[in-house]
Amino acid sequence: MTPLQRFEEYLQSKGLRNTDQRKFLIEQVFNRHEHFDADQLMEQLPSKGDPNYVSRPTVYRTLREFVDAGLLNRFELDGRSVYEHDYGYPQHDHLYCTKCRKLIEFTSQEIVAIRESVAKTHRFRARDHRFIIHGVCDECAKLRSRDRRQDRV
Repeated sequence: MTPLQRFEEYLQSKGLRNTDQRKFLIEQVFNRHEHFDADQLMEQLPSKGDPNYVSRPTVYRTLREFVDAGLLNRFELDGRSVYEHDYGYPQHDHLYCTKCRKLIEFTSQEIVAIRESVAKTHRFRARDHRFIIHGVCDECAKLRSRDRRQDRV
C-alpha cells in the first residue's frame, strides 16, 4: 500500500474525506526523505494566493493525522516537533548534533538486543524504541577546535 492509500484507509475509518490539500501534503512529505518540522514544511509550500496553498492550521492538523495514521513519527528536539517517515521505514536511531542540528540516522543490532534483553528481564513486550544521542558532529567539532587554536594565537 502506498502512503496515500494507507492515509485514505485511515481517513475512511474516521469518517473523513481526503481533500486536495491533504493529497498535496502527503505528496510533498513523501516525495523527499528528510527530517522536518512544520515550519520547514511550510517554507517549501506555495504562498497564500498561489495554487495548492495550504494554511498553517491545516498543515499542523494534517501532520497530526499523518502521525495518527502511522505514516510519520513525531519527536521533540530543542522544543520543536520533528517529523520523519515511519510507514514502510525500518527501525532506526539518531545522532543529533546540538550545534548544527543535523540528525544522522543509524541502525544497531546491539541496541535492539539490549532492548529485548531489558524487556525480557522485566517481562515486557517491547514494540519499538526511540534512541537519540545528543552531541557534536565531526564537522562542528573540527570548526570548534580550529576556532580554539585561533584564540590561542
